[in-house]
Amino acid sequence: MNFIQAILMGIVQGLSEFLPISSSAHLVFTSNFYKVFKGIEIVQTSNEEVFFDIMLHLGTLAAVIIFFRKDIMRILNAMWNAFVKKDWSDKEAKLGLYIIAGTVITVILALPINEIAEKLVYTPSIVGVLLFITGFTLLYSEYKSKKLEEKKSEVDLKTSIFIGLAQGLAALPGFSRSGWTIATGLFFGLDRVTAARYSFLLSIPIILGASMVYPLIKIDVAEAVGYNWSAIITGTLVSAIVGYLCIKYFMKFISKFSLAVFGYYCLITGLFTAVFFAIYG
Repeated sequence: MNFIQAILMGIVQGLSEFLPISSSAHLVFTSNFYKVFKGIEIVQTSNEEVFFDIMLHLGTLAAVIIFFRKDIMRILNAMWNAFVKKDWSDKEAKLGLYIIAGTVITVILALPINEIAEKLVYTPSIVGVLLFITGFTLLYSEYKSKKLEEKKSEVDLKTSIFIGLAQGLAALPGFSRSGWTIATGLFFGLDRVTAARYSFLLSIPIILGASMVYPLIKIDVAEAVGYNWSAIITGTLVSAIVGYLCIKYFMKFISKFSLAVFGYYCLITGLFTAVFFAIYG
């Protein structure tokens, strides 16, 4: 791990975590392209690389919490008032419950496939195929959404459950978390801004949980002392800054334009990387 690699991966994480193009896929591609051009075997990895990936996600987690801090406080306050008054009719209180429900569904689905997801990190050609599928999903969701006469501006329980399932599937690198959750929202009639907002809010508990659990159960403290912490912290800060700016401008973009450009990007990038790593992997 060096500074150039850390900054590059911080930028990649910050951009791809919130754009519907799969941050995990792009981290896999970036890391493995680097190894190919450096002549390092793709199967070689280290606990430091895995830990750095977790830290990058913490950086983008900080970005989404800061950007949606007012929304988060409204939801928490509404849930507290609903709990005290035993009245859950407030839409923000309901949204908080839907986020909890979606998170539970995500965990139930993601845990069994997590082992598969970890192995896919070493087979970037398959990750490319999954990214290709994400591209098709984005394009099809836009097609379905355009056929709806009216769009919903509020999430309901049924939609939250299916979005939670989509987020669980996105444990597989190449299946974009934001892409699949936003696309599922569009399938169920949400407008783009509502789908994106819910997608980002839903990411908070799952990223926070994963980032806390993994270091506790897998990181050797004695080994971690020898990590390049300067590079790790730099990459984390870069991912947070880039992530915040990405959310800001993506929300403006999605309020006016479709996801088609990201769909085509995933199709092209997925096909290219699948072929590249099938040959050179």
